[in-house]
Amino acid sequence: MPGAAPPAETLPAEALPVDALGRPVPPAGDAPRIVSLVPSITELLHELGLGERVVGRTGFCIHPAPAVRAAAKVGGTKDVDLDAVRALAPTHVIVNIDENRREDYEALSRCVPQVIVTHPVQVEDNLGLYHLLGTVFHRGARAQVLARELRAELAACAPLAAGPTRPVLYLIWREPWMTVGPETYVARMLAQVGLRAVAPDSPRRYPEVDLGAPGLHPAPEAVLLSSEPYRFRERHCREVAALPGWQGVPVRLIDGEMVSWYGSRAIQGLRYLRQWRESLEQAFREKTGP
Repeated sequence: MPGAAPPAETLPAEALPVDALGRPVPPAGDAPRIVSLVPSITELLHELGLGERVVGRTGFCIHPAPAVRAAAKVGGTKDVDLDAVRALAPTHVIVNIDENRREDYEALSRCVPQVIVTHPVQVEDNLGLYHLLGTVFHRGARAQVLARELRAELAACAPLAAGPTRPVLYLIWREPWMTVGPETYVARMLAQVGLRAVAPDSPRRYPEVDLGAPGLHPAPEAVLLSSEPYRFRERHCREVAALPGWQGVPVRLIDGEMVSWYGSRAIQGLRYLRQWRESLEQAFREKTGP
């Protein structure tokens, strides 16, 4: 028909969405078989209405329950069972630069028709992620809904992001203590609500920190203990609060999924962080008094 857009299959490469490696990703067929090796991406695929197309997942892909359990487990994010993946005959495997190993990606690239690489670094990168997966798997309308919801949450956070910041130490591991660097997705999520993640000067994105002599600048006004990857509990709050130099600094638990999971979880995460920041400010008000 004159003037009609060409079918997606015939679009030039520059018109196709690209993955984190800058490679154009062609649209999937009518019955894709997807293996997701990224927990937050597995959740996003379900949010896009693709749950029935997810045939494989890692053991860490636990949301949304119970629907996610219909997909076969293929190991963990760092110890993928490649034979189990091959046995599922996937048309697509989705990986992440931070969460999965390069050697697994390379092995899968030799036997799977399409390996899609993801790597959100900025919170706004979720918009591109929605577009990528929504376009490839023919869920563009739902992807646009998620994009609108994320933009609304970013707008709601804008006054906090533009206002006074509070430096915080966000701990993700114990023995050794480890934190997040300023270039991480977690740090950028925190920044959306005016929390500045401070860390030792290190080339590592997730550096170790000596709580006995942290040398952090500016000094953290609060310590946040994440629920993942290390599962911090209240006893760890008491442990940190009792260390020399940390008495009087609020030490609080925080939901790591809400802060570190991208995809559709970023929408909930921003809402959660706004409320969490308010609860932190309330604690400071109670501490300082009228």
